Parts: sequence; structure tokens; C-alpha cells
Amino acid sequence: MAVRLDELLVPVIAAPMAGGPSTPELAAAVSGAGGLGFLAAGYRSAEDTFAQVRRVRELTDRPFGLNLFVPAEPGDPAAVAAYRERLRPEAEKHGVTLPEAIAPDRDDWDAKIAGLLAGPVPVVSYTFGLPSAEEARALRAAGTFQVGTVTTPEEARRAEAVGMDALCVQGPEAGGHRGTHRTADRPGELPLLELLPAVRAVTGLPLIAAGGLSDGAAVAAALRAGAVAVQLGTALLRADEAGTTPAHRAALTGFEATTVTRAFTGRPARALRNDFTDRFGPYAPAAYPDVHYLTQPLRAAAARRGDAQAMHLWAGTGHRAARGGPAAELVTELWKDARAAGV
Repeated sequence: MAVRLDELLVPVIAAPMAGGPSTPELAAAVSGAGGLGFLAAGYRSAEDTFAQVRRVRELTDRPFGLNLFVPAEPGDPAAVAAYRERLRPEAEKHGVTLPEAIAPDRDDWDAKIAGLLAGPVPVVSYTFGLPSAEEARALRAAGTFQVGTVTTPEEARRAEAVGMDALCVQGPEAGGHRGTHRTADRPGELPLLELLPAVRAVTGLPLIAAGGLSDGAAVAAALRAGAVAVQLGTALLRADEAGTTPAHRAALTGFEATTVTRAFTGRPARALRNDFTDRFGPYAPAAYPDVHYLTQPLRAAAARRGDAQAMHLWAGTGHRAARGGPAAELVTELWKDARAAGV
């Protein structure tokens, strides 16, 4: 099914949230409400990813998207080893064994691309970089609309050059990982409403606004700033259909501050500030996905304990406005408020 972002009944896109929050039910609900639902393929095998694709197709006949994590170069082994030693007392305290060796990981990229060519989905987006020009051409020939995530005008230029159909412009207010194209890059701090016109100055591609959009007024402001649609992640974390853990749901309204940290994965990501980010954030190396796999046992143990001070609690700056309820109702009400605010 052909997709045009400017023809969505509701210009709201569900952000792909890897690690559990994005579910087939959430994607289908947002698409069913007139927006564009998304699945997150990050950290999933190709087999699991396409099982979720099949489930979305059972739930809706509306267009939806799938997000891919672009493989990164391995981090510095010495820096990862030093971080392991810093984490070791914490692991011993909770009876956790940290991995001593981390194998190279491409997130099943080749199998996912092959699966998308064999069974295309309407929209594919990319985070942490871009596909090759050859891969982008092949997916376009298969009928897939492609979106590159960018955080700077320079990244926008590269995304247009490789053949993206649209750009997701991610501001610093966004929860979860910043979509910088290089792991070591320091994320930009230009606010979303200033970043949008800066990107528009270098490209004519349709722009999707992402980052801290928690109410109708913020959505309306992003659309007035040049976006054709907005992408919501944190605002949907408490939706009934989201796979967000109970501890994470509670923390969204219980915690005050967020921080951008490499502590959990080695990539900068905005999370609720807690003891773990304070204690380990200053020492985490720019090494992804190495640090992700290194801290995974610690984070899993914290989740089992329900220990919000040691969990990775991704959240954008508007996290305290996140509400519960059916996703379709949340999207519909947010769009109603945006229109009232003067889209």
C-alpha cells in the first residue's frame, strides 16, 4: 500500500521503541486511529521481527512501519573492559555475572533486509545511520517508503543523498537513544523547533518532528515549524497496548528529571535520572552495542527486583504528561488538542 505522509488522516506516528514498549497491538491501534503505527526491530531476530509483522497484518489493513537499527562498528575493547571492572562490584552485589567477551553484533541486519525484500512493508525507517545506496534502491523498488532518522543538517544531507523519501528530525528532547549516525558523536543541543528549520534549509524532503511532544500545543508548534507529521514515543509509553513494564510506567510520573547518558548502552540516550545514571554515566565509553550487552544482566536483574533506581527508563522531557488509556483515544485526543491550538 503506497504511503504519503501528508495524506495521513491524523499526522501522528508512533515512535518505534525497541526493547518491549512497541508491540503489534500498539502499532495497529495507532494506524487504526488514522496515524502510522511502527514496530521496532532493534534487538530482535529477523524471525521474531517478521512474526510481529504478520501479527500487525492480522490486526489491521492500514499502513504501518518497521524500524531498523543500522549496525555500528565495535567499540574500543580496552574501554569496555575498564567499564566492566567499574560495574563488577555492582554485579557481585546483586549476584549477576557480567559477560567477559562480547561478540560482534549486526542485529541480524542482512536477514532483516532480505526479509523486507521478500515481503515488503509499507514504511521502513532507520536509526543510528543509513542503509547503503544499493539497499535503499532495492527496498524502493520493492515499494517501500523509507525514512532516515537525523539529528543534524549534515546527517539530513547524507540521508537525502542515499535515497531516503522522508526524514525523522529528532530533537534533543526525545526519549531513548539519540539517532546520531556515529556512536562517538556528541548529540546536538539545538531544540527541535530550531532544528526543524535548520534541516529544512538543506533539504526539500518531508520532515517528521520527534522529541518532547507531549501535548496538543507542542504538536501544533512542530507542524507550524515545517513538519508534515509528528512522532510520539514517550507520550504512548503508558498506553494500554504498550509493552512498557509496570515499574517504567510508574516512574514516568514518579520521577522528576531526565538526563542524556551512555551508562546503559554506550550510546547517548535520554532516560529518567536515577542512581545508575549518576554513578556510572560519567564513565561509560562510547561503545555500542558493546555496553548494551555488558549491562544487560544488570538491567534484567533490576527489572526483576522492580528497582527503578537501577533500570534503564527511557523518557523524553515531556514524560510527566504521559497518560494511560487506549492508544487510539490518546492519539485522537492529542490531535484534537493540536487542532484547537492552531495547526
